[in-house]
Amino acid sequence: MRITLYGFIIPTVIGVAAAAASAQTARPTPTPAVAPRPTPTPAATNAPVPQSKIAVIDTQMFGDDKNGIYRYVDATRQVANEFKTRSDEVTNLANRLNALVKELDTLTKAKPVNTTVVDAKQQQGAALQEEYDTKKAKLDEDVGKRYDQVVSPVSRQIGAALDQFATQRGITMTLDVSKLLPAILTLMPAVDLTQAFISDFNSKNPRTAAAPATPKP
Repeated sequence: MRITLYGFIIPTVIGVAAAAASAQTARPTPTPAVAPRPTPTPAATNAPVPQSKIAVIDTQMFGDDKNGIYRYVDATRQVANEFKTRSDEVTNLANRLNALVKELDTLTKAKPVNTTVVDAKQQQGAALQEEYDTKKAKLDEDVGKRYDQVVSPVSRQIGAALDQFATQRGITMTLDVSKLLPAILTLMPAVDLTQAFISDFNSKNPRTAAAPATPKP
């Protein structure tokens, strides 16, 4: 959300806070990419319904530093570390805009309003806003490209492994509980195979090198 004062546009405190949060390079754990399957031939109308076995997986746990999928954690850390300097710069710009908004709010409440000072602050804010928008857009673009290079292959590997994991256990449907949680009323612990899958994947796909350091705030 933005406010307009004396012809200049300045982001509000809420808007800047949200922008600062989105400036970070960390991304939510995606649903593992699964190769497209061919459309099955429709079963005959009198064919028996096959026995079903449903399991759930919490994909948010894949990114857990201690109990997640090591290769996924390492890949996301690598991207975060590569862009930490630029991410910090964008966050600092958002914080400066936030401080300027508060200062302008105080100035415009003064009686009488010093329009000369307010106009100067508005000009400063407009320049700062343009710098923030430019650097944030470029950061998002570059992070997205690097994420596709580093993290997406791991995600596809996880998807293929999850298919194999389910097939070996006779599971006919796997649901991502992290995306369905509000709709689930009851769930037997035995149905949740999150940690079993993570352990299986990590045992077959150990870390290829020392884990990257976690980016410090």
